[in-house]
Amino acid sequence: MARKPDPTIDQAAWNTNLGRCAGELANLNRALDPFGIGASFAQVARGWLTRPDELSTALSRLALGLQNVQLSVWQSALGLPPAAPVEAARDDARFADPAWSRVPALALLKQYYLAYTRWLEDTLYDSPGVTAKDRRRAAFWARQWLNAIAPTNYFLTNPAAVRKFWETGGGSLANGIRRWLDDLRVGDVQMTDRSVFHVGKNLATTPGAVIHRNELFELIRYQPETEQVRAVPIVIVPPWINKYYILDLSEKKSLVRHLVREGFTVFVMSWRNPGADLAATTFDDYLIRGLNEAVEAARRACGVPQVHAVGYCIGGTALAALMAWLNRRHTHEPEVPVAHWTLLATLVDFARPGAIEVFVDEETIETLDKMMAQQGYLDGREMGRTFRMLRSNSLIWHYFVHGYLYGETPPPFDVLFWNTDVTRMPRAMHSFYLREFYLKNRLVARDGLTLADEPIDLMRIRQPLYAVACEEDHIAPWKAAFGIAGRIAAPVRCTLSSSGHILGIINPPVTPPKRSYCSGAAEDGSPEHWHERQRRVEGSWWSDWTAWLAGRCGPQIAPPPVTTDEFPKLADAPGTYVHET
Repeated sequence: MARKPDPTIDQAAWNTNLGRCAGELANLNRALDPFGIGASFAQVARGWLTRPDELSTALSRLALGLQNVQLSVWQSALGLPPAAPVEAARDDARFADPAWSRVPALALLKQYYLAYTRWLEDTLYDSPGVTAKDRRRAAFWARQWLNAIAPTNYFLTNPAAVRKFWETGGGSLANGIRRWLDDLRVGDVQMTDRSVFHVGKNLATTPGAVIHRNELFELIRYQPETEQVRAVPIVIVPPWINKYYILDLSEKKSLVRHLVREGFTVFVMSWRNPGADLAATTFDDYLIRGLNEAVEAARRACGVPQVHAVGYCIGGTALAALMAWLNRRHTHEPEVPVAHWTLLATLVDFARPGAIEVFVDEETIETLDKMMAQQGYLDGREMGRTFRMLRSNSLIWHYFVHGYLYGETPPPFDVLFWNTDVTRMPRAMHSFYLREFYLKNRLVARDGLTLADEPIDLMRIRQPLYAVACEEDHIAPWKAAFGIAGRIAAPVRCTLSSSGHILGIINPPVTPPKRSYCSGAAEDGSPEHWHERQRRVEGSWWSDWTAWLAGRCGPQIAPPPVTTDEFPKLADAPGTYVHET
């Protein structure tokens, strides 16, 4: 028999209070667990508990695997060949020290750790009754924990650390403690010796001048180094996460200097490092007051109707949006101010954005919104920590071990210096970008996104594209990056470079070649089919790209002046915005 409501209780007030309590509990849970780690593991646990037979089978596999490890170690201790030792992956340098194989106790510890790690990750990926995203999310956070508890991260279970301690009379550990205190003061695990590098002195040294500036960016035009240059200038849109000089590192690693020496007129946007005063800056502002204004300034400065535009990472995503916007505004192709374009390690389809998806859901973005509302921006250090977690063994624990346990000073490395020279993200722009691109994936929807009063459709883009992706890219996975080939109504030449998101792009020609690439027309939009047809070439893709550009950037002419009455020199390169901290 149903219980009658107590007439002394105000049911409406009770329901209101109950809803308020539920909301407060949800807010508390979000505050304690902003990335939904507990929720992901709860989903996985619920899935396994509803399949007890499958759970029993999985646990049996773990028990059998650990028994095989014990058997393998016993056989090695008796001088017999081990049955099936568990070995680290080829690219896992944590267990490279010979002691991990020669000392039985260490060999047992290593194999137990690796066997359990692989079982747990496989089990999480195979969780029944759970969405693929929840499985990947749980596996990612489990991997962070497994990487943190690796025996190599602890002094007494790291043979190399113990050996260095005895060899140095304890000096290595004393140095490690000093390094730990230094990093504690800085608030981060330092990856390189920052004192060696100075922007404008040994980084970002290609000669040029700032010829245009507004509240969002400076436009740098570089001094020509050849007697003739191509008539169509190149405008480069770098990501506004970090600073532009990743494209102008040391002289030998500078993509900008390479283009200049190949006879191109080059412009680069140097984004401002925004503070709370730019909190209300929108993605539309970045598109129109940023990219579009840079293209127009370069056109007028060179007296040409069209330019070639290059976009890298998020700069490439914005460039794709601008190209769709321009083709919506201009019905005739010659009126579009960009004749052809290049994308470097860029996503336009965010359906499978790689490991970063574990940080992209409504709850996480709401947490970031509240954080940005308080200060007006997202601190670049927070974003930097997020990206380092995607490769925690190589970008966190490697430096933890070498710095604190071995007492080593990290060597100077220009790419890592740039990587730690972080920038902030304006609240309004970054919130829009995360929601509309990553969470809702609206850039690839036909007229699904309205930017600067125009509905955006990538299929309106008719200008030829050169698209570069990188095999080991964990920020813009190469198959996802090649999705642009089936999204625009224009010919696309795709190039796949070896290495990752940075070193696959900053890939100068050297002898002997360090890297390789394959390149060819994308005809059916399928990255797998495209890859099967390509021939691997040893060397840098820069040579293939400059040949493609030379055939499209017009005849060779005498270099026009770097500055004019309309565009006078405002500062020498690398400008002033790049120095903002």
